[in-house]
Amino acid sequence: MRYGVLGTGDVGRTLAGKLVGLGHEVCLGSRTKDNAAAVAWAEGAGPTAQHGTFEDAAAFGEVVLNAVGGRIALTVLRSAGEENLDGKVLLDVSNPLAFEDGELRLSPVESDSVGEQIQREFPRAKVVKSLNTVNCEVMVDPSRVPGEHQIFVSGDDEGAKEQVTALLGEFGWPSDRVFDLGGIRTARATEMYLPLWVNLMQGLGHADFNVEVRRAR
Repeated sequence: MRYGVLGTGDVGRTLAGKLVGLGHEVCLGSRTKDNAAAVAWAEGAGPTAQHGTFEDAAAFGEVVLNAVGGRIALTVLRSAGEENLDGKVLLDVSNPLAFEDGELRLSPVESDSVGEQIQREFPRAKVVKSLNTVNCEVMVDPSRVPGEHQIFVSGDDEGAKEQVTALLGEFGWPSDRVFDLGGIRTARATEMYLPLWVNLMQGLGHADFNVEVRRAR
């Protein structure tokens, strides 16, 4: 398949690299066509990798991954072009966090989520929230963490969630470890988890961890 990945940070480059490694074609998008990180990534990733603007990447992808920060996601997706998102699965892995005065802040929080904001603004896109509860290395290699830990999906379109679940399977997440939380409104819960994730990372001293849901028999 063809994937458009928006964002040239660690998350975007890690996801894009995994997709190329799986045999997919990928366009890594940034604000400018000559973004140094995107150029270097494409040159090193091989013939099925290319780079361009956010608009280029969104137009290229049959599936689009939003891997920019949650607070700038809407701005980036507007520049990608609504027409380039219509009818497509849009996998949102972002979180609405920022450090302000040394403190972690979320915006929105509790009464909204980035996932919902994206779905409202781009109603013809099929938004699925997932992968935002783990480090980018764990996103594409869950074996870094032992045990039957879970990843979550949220979205209003059942077919889109099935397609994302299949992609997660390519990343190494068995379908029985993909926990469907329900509609896109449930993205609020996984986004609000991030302060706890940061506290756990600080306590553990690394990011190779995840949560495991234990069910009573």
